[in-house]
Amino acid sequence: MSDDQQGMQPPGANGEIQATLSTVFREEAGKLVGALVRLLDNFEVAEEIVQDALLIALERWPVEGIPERPGAWLLTVARRRAIDQLRRDARYRDKISLLERTVVPESDDRLRLMFTCCHPAISRETQVILTLHAVCGFTTAQIAHTFLASESAIAKRLVRARQKIVQAGIPYRVPRAEELDERLGEVLTVLYLMFNEGYLASAGSAPMHRDLAEDAAWLAAFVRRLYPGEPEALGLLALMRLHLARADTRFDAKGKLILLSDQDRSRWDREMIANAVKLIEQAAVLGRPGPYQIQAALVACHAEAESWEATDWPQILALYDLLLSMTPSPVIRLNRAVALRYVAGLEVALSEVEALANDLAAYHLFHAIRGAFLLELGRREQARAAEMRALTLTGNQAEQSLLRQRLSERG
Repeated sequence: MSDDQQGMQPPGANGEIQATLSTVFREEAGKLVGALVRLLDNFEVAEEIVQDALLIALERWPVEGIPERPGAWLLTVARRRAIDQLRRDARYRDKISLLERTVVPESDDRLRLMFTCCHPAISRETQVILTLHAVCGFTTAQIAHTFLASESAIAKRLVRARQKIVQAGIPYRVPRAEELDERLGEVLTVLYLMFNEGYLASAGSAPMHRDLAEDAAWLAAFVRRLYPGEPEALGLLALMRLHLARADTRFDAKGKLILLSDQDRSRWDREMIANAVKLIEQAAVLGRPGPYQIQAALVACHAEAESWEATDWPQILALYDLLLSMTPSPVIRLNRAVALRYVAGLEVALSEVEALANDLAAYHLFHAIRGAFLLELGRREQARAAEMRALTLTGNQAEQSLLRQRLSERG
């Protein structure tokens, strides 16, 4: 029996296997890639070796069972694959003795890897794809499914990203102190985009890619542990946890979107909400407010309200005003208009929405919110036209289904 077969657990239910695979890959992939990049100084080779190890686990664990120490099993397989591959390449023969002894991930290998993947020389969407692949262990097939792209297209983007890392001389290190604020901001932005795409998919039949949202939240928690004094890291993690706390109530059994006003609040995860609120309070003590903290405070207002009717709309409006002062954005103004509707009335809110027509002409939620306001005012034909426009602009099937239902109910 080989070393990596010892201590195998009997195969469990398929769901147990998949859950374990997901957790182990999330926790171990980045550490392994990071350790190999440090040893080999080659991003592409390190990624290929770890992806091979993950694929072997996908093939063997459902049949043979889950190892008692899954991370150690992956480390052993990755080390052996690396040695086999490097023996064929003269450039790496001096590294083989290191690999034959051990590959020990260091505590900040994964952090170095995240900063490398999120370097500003790489385009934003490619930063997300590279982070998913290298840090989270997503296969090209999984990434392609998430972004509705072909595997070959994703593979090409990954190749170009690795080439960019080499050509631009992007260092594999944690940024120096004077660079940290800007570079950490890049990492937080990538995690924010990852989470948003997971929480409400921009296109496709799946309304939510929960694994993507949870991986983003897991990485945000990792960053927060490393930078406990960074208030925006606290704010981003709080924001993600507040959203995940109500994830189970956002869709019905058929995958149809359930609006916040109609969700069953008794099913929200109150423990997760309380944890997120504590994070917001910890961030506030640090005295450096930022957009993620304000967004988290906004969502907390909804999460702590016992009902839609009990929502503290004046507080939400004040928070939107603060957010706009930090990051002026037509989308934030649109969201503010929803709060304004409950503070100043429909006519005032609709006027605010109409003022955004040029900036948000291609944004489906502009038309959906405008349609809802028009309908409340009894302007049915205009409302229908707005909702039809929203329907043509969204790629998310859950949103499409909700809009179609609204239209069909009114004939």
